[in-house]
This record gives sequence, C-alpha cells and structure tokens, in this order.
Amino acid sequence: MPDAAVRNGRGQLLWLILSVLVVVLDQLSKLHFENALNLYQQIVVIPDLFSWTLAYNTGAAFSFLADGSGWQRWFFAAIAVVVSVVLVVWLKRLGRADTWLGIALALILGGALGNLYDRMVLGHVIDFVLVHWQNTWYFPAFNLADSAITVGAVMLALDMFKSKKSEEAVHD
Repeated sequence: MPDAAVRNGRGQLLWLILSVLVVVLDQLSKLHFENALNLYQQIVVIPDLFSWTLAYNTGAAFSFLADGSGWQRWFFAAIAVVVSVVLVVWLKRLGRADTWLGIALALILGGALGNLYDRMVLGHVIDFVLVHWQNTWYFPAFNLADSAITVGAVMLALDMFKSKKSEEAVHD
C-alpha cells in the first residue's frame, strides 16, 4: 500500500512541476516582450497573419469587463484563486492512469496562476501574441498562460468525451 501512495505522490508532483513550468515560461515571455516592445507596437512575424505586440488587459478573456472601474481586477483574481484551489485538489485525487487529465489540469492551473500573478502584482495581464487577417480582422491579443489554459481546457473536454464513451461501452 505505501508503494502505491509513493507512486501517486510522484505523479502529483509531476503535475505541479508542469504547472510551475508554465508559470515560469509565461512570466519570462511577458518580461521579454514588455522590455522589447512599446505598448501596442507590432513586430510582424508572418505578414497578414501573426505579430508580436504588447498589450495590457485589465479584464478577462477577450478583454471582457476591461472597461470596469477596477473592481474586476479583484473579481477575476478571486475566481483564479478559487479555480486554482479546486484544480490542486482535483490533481491530488487523480489516479496513476489519469495522465491526460493530469496534464490538462496542470496546464490550466499554470495558466491561471501566471495570469493571477500579473493581475495581483501589475494590475493587468500582459499579452503579446496577435493573430490577424490582412489587417482587417484581429483576434484579441493573448499570452502563453492563455494558451496553456486553452490547450488544457480542450484536453479536459476531450477527456470528458473519452470518459463518457468508455462508460457507454461498459454499460452496453
């Protein structure tokens, strides 16, 4: 029995290491672009498609509530803290075979913590990736933390579909 607990503890540690790695890479990339660019300056990487830029977001995804008077900073920070606690508890309860789910949750946790740091320390989230189409359509700027959250959420959704399909196969 203790051997299983040790193996499970190592798995949990790996998920937390992945989360920390996401936070560190996110913060280093934000630091780089904040030092390399002026606000809203663009460096075209792929013409008519992809640029580096520096933008500050005081809201949530897609600048939701960015025009608020400042209360949204604390609101989104509180949500990030609650979600992070839930994710850590969820990660702690994962079994050895839950690798895909562990990666998904670790990515979401790392992304949430990366953006939480910005929100709490800076008062805004630093974004630097800009996807656009021929200067006529622009996707809102985002960062590595946002990317980790998105990839983790897609993986989580796929895991739920996989789990549902497995349950249906058992009941048939």
